[in-house]
Amino acid sequence: MIAIDLTNQTALVTGATGELGRVIARTLAISGADIIIHYYSNKNKAAQLKQEIEQIGRQAHIVQADMSKLDSVMDMKSKLVEGFRLPNIVVANAVSQYQWVSVLEQNTSDYVDQFNTTVLQIVHAAKAFVPHMIEQQCGRIIAINTECAMQNFPTQSAYIAGKRGMDGVCRVLAKEIGEHQITVNQVAPGWTISERDRENNTEHSEEYERTVPLRRRGTDQEIANVVAFLASSLASFITGAYVPVSGGNVMPAI
Repeated sequence: MIAIDLTNQTALVTGATGELGRVIARTLAISGADIIIHYYSNKNKAAQLKQEIEQIGRQAHIVQADMSKLDSVMDMKSKLVEGFRLPNIVVANAVSQYQWVSVLEQNTSDYVDQFNTTVLQIVHAAKAFVPHMIEQQCGRIIAINTECAMQNFPTQSAYIAGKRGMDGVCRVLAKEIGEHQITVNQVAPGWTISERDRENNTEHSEEYERTVPLRRRGTDQEIANVVAFLASSLASFITGAYVPVSGGNVMPAI
């Protein structure tokens, strides 16, 4: 039986204290990886997640950084070198929130913020961790994108601008570092059921589900499963991919 096995791997999950980040971190740990838990401001949730990872039987290490600032990311790298180890799997999941309004109403600073936290997150992570991956001649970079990047719905312009910029950087990076057996891929969730939805009984939306060929919303676990697959040796010949996990709601053309 073929199974996802991340034994002896170390994965950094940015935004690991978020709804999706926690599930990704736990799933990678269950698959055998030790986890570097990145947080920006929620130290308490990071500590709680560390305990959960350790209960699974894996090592966990907490780091704080502003992924939009290179000096902060490089400082995080230095602390990992001193106190833990560098990752050979990087899951770029951190995201910033903002008000979704029309282009005419959107604050210009929201576009800058989305660029910094999506596009520059990938750039900074690459500058910090790709050199180590090149030395090892292996590595995985997995960016969390969105189905919205292909839908272009009203009020989503800043979000889409950032995610499309992320897409461009990921595709170029995949070509630049592929010779070192480092893959760069994107997972693009649809509107995903989270722990918060389960707590609030808001898992279903008939209006949205009617647009999805599978007639339901995906779950955070289904997103994390694809991340784990792309992080594993099973996906060793996949790079530069944008993988929608949206129940068919988005189908990229060939």
